[in-house]
Amino acid sequence: MLSLFRHKKQKPPPPPTVNVADGYLPIESVHSLLAAEHRRQLLDRIWQYTALSHAQFAQLYLNPIRRYAEQVQQLPASETHHHAYLGGMLDHGLELVACSLKLRQSYLLPTGAAPEDQAAQTDAWSAGIAYGALLHDIGKIAVDLQVECQDGRLWHPWQGPLDQPYRFRYIKGRDYHLHGAAAGLLYTQILDRPILDWLSGFPSLWASLLYVLAGQYEHAGVLGELVIQADRVSTTQNIGGNPSKALQAPIHSLQHHLISGLRHLVQHELKLNQPGAAGWLTQDTLWLVSKTVTDKLRAYLLSQSIEGIPSSNIAVFDELQSHGLVESTPEGKAIWTAIVAQGNWQQSFTFLRLQPALIWGSEERPEAFRGMVSVAVDEHPTDAPVSSPAPKAGGTGSHQKQSMEDPMAMEDADYLGTLLDMFEMGEAEVRDTPSENALEVSAPPLDNPGQAFLNWVKEGIQNHKLIINDSKAKIHTVSGTVLLVTPGLFQRYAREFPGISQESDQEIEEWRWVQKQFEKLKVHRKRDDGLNIWICQVEGPRKKARLKGYLLEKPELLFETMPADNPFLKVEKA
Repeated sequence: MLSLFRHKKQKPPPPPTVNVADGYLPIESVHSLLAAEHRRQLLDRIWQYTALSHAQFAQLYLNPIRRYAEQVQQLPASETHHHAYLGGMLDHGLELVACSLKLRQSYLLPTGAAPEDQAAQTDAWSAGIAYGALLHDIGKIAVDLQVECQDGRLWHPWQGPLDQPYRFRYIKGRDYHLHGAAAGLLYTQILDRPILDWLSGFPSLWASLLYVLAGQYEHAGVLGELVIQADRVSTTQNIGGNPSKALQAPIHSLQHHLISGLRHLVQHELKLNQPGAAGWLTQDTLWLVSKTVTDKLRAYLLSQSIEGIPSSNIAVFDELQSHGLVESTPEGKAIWTAIVAQGNWQQSFTFLRLQPALIWGSEERPEAFRGMVSVAVDEHPTDAPVSSPAPKAGGTGSHQKQSMEDPMAMEDADYLGTLLDMFEMGEAEVRDTPSENALEVSAPPLDNPGQAFLNWVKEGIQNHKLIINDSKAKIHTVSGTVLLVTPGLFQRYAREFPGISQESDQEIEEWRWVQKQFEKLKVHRKRDDGLNIWICQVEGPRKKARLKGYLLEKPELLFETMPADNPFLKVEKA
């Protein structure tokens, strides 16, 4: 199993588009199917999110994923929409599991339960959410496709895995909603009896999972919501973030016309990054003024004598969203409200939000806007820096801190990182509905504030309030131990417990006071030169950065079973 998570190589070229005219597809072994580098990386991420031992991860996650891979083989996830290529169903399933587990880390489940019950059920809810995500679309191979074996007989997935070369075609006139209900035919082939016995012992989780597997998301509560959100992330990234795949859609499809029209308008007609413009290009987002651009898009497509163009802007918004060409708001809407500001000028707009790669791909892009775009989320403005000036020494601005404290956010410029970082989760955001049932936060005792901080870290990891080994995380596993990122983790603690240092005579920032109390525990590893702070190299496929923090002498202070090292980190020699 460990071979799946080691020896990372260059990312392979994109998988081929669906073409079965050449004959039959061979049966692939599970090892071969999961050995592709992008799938190994997804498995690695999934393992990191679960924080389980090797044996537990194999039993609860890897074995079901193996059975899923054996079942779906190289079948696509759709005919012309998302993941419409050989192996697309397997990719989509793995992406959904990784995305759903990342999203799950912002929730305390089951909602309304006592904190000790939520802690006891953490692993069960994580696994249940992952299973719902993995099996989200598996019904498609039962009702959307006709699969023929080399001996001429038709194969149905309830017969067991394919055992000889095969070819397939999509059924014309199929019911596009039937696959949601068809998962019930197959999930017992993926989830074994011990897993089902275990899950059935948690009534709330069990009910939600069964509703998801029956396609009844309206009854599935938070579990259903997380699967839907993860599906949106995977679909949007596959189509919106990979324009080459989007443009491989049939030339007569509305999807193809929409993306072609958007590329023409942005590259040849619209003004960008100035007052009176129709759009603003930041480092990682293209913001297009919704009404202006949609009016022009409809007019352009009609001028090209293209039929089937929706007659209203609202319908166009729906089409853009359904094809994954625009990013959805946290509420699932296509339209974002944001303020654009530069110098003394600012103005509010309603926007469509796109991945720049959708428009330019590998082509040279215009220079990024040097101002600021502020998005309102739940009535709390979130400032998004749109340029990356070098941070000044001693700078304290929020955007300078972002660039210095979160270099991990830079490493994921590749496909996988873009996929998993599409959902930006606030560091302290933990959801539990209704809010009065959330895990109560009380001031830690001051008799040993350093130990109180360490206890808070351990409890946060156990209840998934603090994430590890993620691009936004302040805790990473490296070189067989734990890195506590400074100042980010200590600032988070000080924000959660304001006034924690009020009994101290030292007039220093609270997070620095907490850091000093932690150092007094003497549980961290000293460098050879006697200094406390270690530096880690963060190296992704295209980006490099550095991360600073404390290394623990004994990782068992935080973990009963040590997770795998973060493959993107390497400790610098002092």
